[in-house]
Amino acid sequence: MAADIKFGTDGWRALIAEDFTFANVARCAQGLSDYLKEEGSAAKGLVVGYDTRFLSQNFAETVAGVCAGNGIKAYLSGQAAPTPVISFNVLHLKAAGAAIITASHNPGSWNGFKFKPEYAGSATQEITDRLEGFIARSGRAESMSLEEGKKRGLIVAIDPAPPYLERIRSLVDVVAIQQSGLRVAVDAMFGAGAGYFPTLLSGGPTTVEEMNGYVNPAFPGMEQPEPIAHNLTGLSKTIKEKRCSVGLALDGDADRVGVMDEEGAFISTLEVFSLLALYLLQEKGQRGALVKGVTSSMMLNKLGQQYGVDVHEMKVGFKYIGPKMSEVDALMGGEESGGFAFRGHIPERDGILSGLYILEYMARTGKTPSQLVGNLFDQVGSYSYQRRDVAFNPQAREEIQQRLDSPDLTELAGMPVIGSDQIDGRRLLFEDGWLASRFSGTEPLLRIYCESSTPAQVTRLLDAAASYLGV
Repeated sequence: MAADIKFGTDGWRALIAEDFTFANVARCAQGLSDYLKEEGSAAKGLVVGYDTRFLSQNFAETVAGVCAGNGIKAYLSGQAAPTPVISFNVLHLKAAGAAIITASHNPGSWNGFKFKPEYAGSATQEITDRLEGFIARSGRAESMSLEEGKKRGLIVAIDPAPPYLERIRSLVDVVAIQQSGLRVAVDAMFGAGAGYFPTLLSGGPTTVEEMNGYVNPAFPGMEQPEPIAHNLTGLSKTIKEKRCSVGLALDGDADRVGVMDEEGAFISTLEVFSLLALYLLQEKGQRGALVKGVTSSMMLNKLGQQYGVDVHEMKVGFKYIGPKMSEVDALMGGEESGGFAFRGHIPERDGILSGLYILEYMARTGKTPSQLVGNLFDQVGSYSYQRRDVAFNPQAREEIQQRLDSPDLTELAGMPVIGSDQIDGRRLLFEDGWLASRFSGTEPLLRIYCESSTPAQVTRLLDAAASYLGV
């Protein structure tokens, strides 16, 4: 029986060899080919990319073969490349979109299939709904061998890095960073972003100490290639031992960033989002709306008020955030997971560009990361944040959902609930913060998020929420 292929918040993901098989990847490629034909954009061709996971290159070659079998030119990346790099090449090549073999931050036993339409951002819900329909109806995939496809000019090998690097250098003062003398520690997490920071920042007194910059699809020493605190103990140690100025980490496909300060302490993703927004608004003097996932910081709302820009709160996922960015010509968009996008680039997360903006902020102000966070707190007040990912019994999902939907909750951990919304899952509002609960769109997890005035208060609220939800 064929797998039921469903696209979550960012593509279809599944366990390698269980549901993520060559046959099912070919089904995805055939459904996508049928979709592009109906859209009338097949003649523009499709960019095909992949990350460093087990068999990713082979799966990508399968996609290219199916495209060629359907008469659609496939621009096949010659090496593993970050998702934002492949996405940018959609614009550079004026292609109909991109298919990317990646499971982003999932554990090494997973892989995935992302589709980026011609605007180079995440596919909207409408597009993924249609794509799922084409995949479900697709019959036997039309395919062509790699050799035959290349011979007929239907499979074209590309190096996606140069045009992307050219765009990045137009957005960031790379020379100022190179000349600043920063000591930058980078954890590439064995992912597709390896080598990008050393390439961009070489040529001056600034140094880059990159770790885990080689391919190992087992992602040893970490639960999964996700740039969060408990996966970055090695980066923290490097910062301390090498006396680095800052630490940056990229997830498996480099569309997300994690940041550590000069002491090796993790800076929360909510603080990083707020720092980047403050940098663009205050230091660079730019103006434009901010688009945030509902689980992002209330600090952004305060910055919006202070600088006179709109703040739009969306469901989690760039399939919602990206289109809104394009609609309102937003200055910046982002979500709690550490994925941020910027005007003038692509309406999609870019961990490399995000990290470079942090470095540019440091080079421009001469301040350390902890000083930048202190400056942020001086403007909007200090906040603490934590997220818990809880595995749950699938049979209990309906009961958990009923509790999430209950309107009867008036207090939690002794704090009165002053409001709530259901933009995505359930968010409770308190005088000095919020708590949100939602089911992951990519993994079998219940995510519980909390931002409040103190770490102790965050812990109390998270404990109370877990107890209330029965997890």
